[in-house]
Amino acid sequence: MNDALLTLLRSVDTPTVCNAIEVAQGKRGFDAFTRGTMLINDPKGVAVGYAVTAKIAAVTPPSEPPDVIRARRMAYYKAMAEAPKPSICVIEDEDYPNAIGAYWGEVNTTIHKGFGMSGTLTNGVMRDLGDMAPEYPVIAGSIGPSHGFVHVTDLDCSVDVFGLTVRPGDLVHADRHGAVVVPVDVIDALAGAIKKMQDTEHLVLGPARADGFDFAAFEAAWTAFEKART
Repeated sequence: MNDALLTLLRSVDTPTVCNAIEVAQGKRGFDAFTRGTMLINDPKGVAVGYAVTAKIAAVTPPSEPPDVIRARRMAYYKAMAEAPKPSICVIEDEDYPNAIGAYWGEVNTTIHKGFGMSGTLTNGVMRDLGDMAPEYPVIAGSIGPSHGFVHVTDLDCSVDVFGLTVRPGDLVHADRHGAVVVPVDVIDALAGAIKKMQDTEHLVLGPARADGFDFAAFEAAWTAFEKART
């Protein structure tokens, strides 16, 4: 992914990316996106990057020896710090839908932002809403006050977040609407697809925002829109 595409993706929302993927594929039916309502710490935040994945749990204490848990935790942070950029942290909380451990708060958002990551996508819990690192979006499953017995259980693995399967290295776009995995075969065509989609939508949005818009203007605009869209 080149710098121009990265800048473009950071400037658009996730629904735009979903629509553009269908434009690039030339058909409807793309379904690699989250289901349900997710929460975000920054309504304007957009996270774009290659997924660095892990799993956590927090309802019960870890059963493995403390040195094993610590070694995995350090391996986790090393993976996050050294991942190719742009990167996004994608975490599956294995306690979902009964997750209690707020792994994402002031400390971890500050650490991960310091590592140069673009944000976090998780089905787990966040807290410290007034103290999280600025300009580090966290798209999460819930908000809660405690960290429970939170510990890392797996690294560099396939994870599931709100019905979306994310594998290490997947290109992910996430914001307040949820998240999407961009198929590898459309990445090179994505910038052109976004422009085409926006131009197509303007066939309706332009007239609808103009003075004197009525049904006749709508009918003409919609006819042009239907001919142009995927």
